[in-house]
Amino acid sequence: MNKNRISPFNSSLESGVRALSILTTIYPKTADLQRLVEFDYLVVHSGDANGPESLHAPLPMRAGELLVRRGVIEAGLILMMSRALVIRIPTEHGIEFMAGENASAFVNSFNTPYLKKLIERSQWVASEYGEATEEEVRSVTRQFFDKWTTQFHAIKGSLGDSYE
Repeated sequence: MNKNRISPFNSSLESGVRALSILTTIYPKTADLQRLVEFDYLVVHSGDANGPESLHAPLPMRAGELLVRRGVIEAGLILMMSRALVIRIPTEHGIEFMAGENASAFVNSFNTPYLKKLIERSQWVASEYGEATEEEVRSVTRQFFDKWTTQFHAIKGSLGDSYE
């Protein structure tokens, strides 16, 4: 196996395209990195939030992805900014991101089944959570994280070891 091979899964390209799809859907609104992390989780695992079938398979303990998703999405945003598809905007609340001038044309050129589902899930997230406050969105994703930490404690306890 070639260790230098780059996987398209969980890459900056994949996460950048997902973030771009979200930003295009909510345009002209902006989103900060934390909201994009939470929206990205909801796009990928929409079935967990009583939405359409999840974009990715429901892997066990997937809520742990919330811990590592931020860096991958940030790298994806940087990639999309380098192609002028995403614009970084300084605001009084911090850095926010907005779809660039060519983002819509780029996203609308997607024609594979996966990318069409991505757009549908992004539209669902925008419809369900686009007007939600930061705390409202966080409470939804926190439920998944709390469930994951509970699962983690159950595994830790089953090993018979105490790490406290």
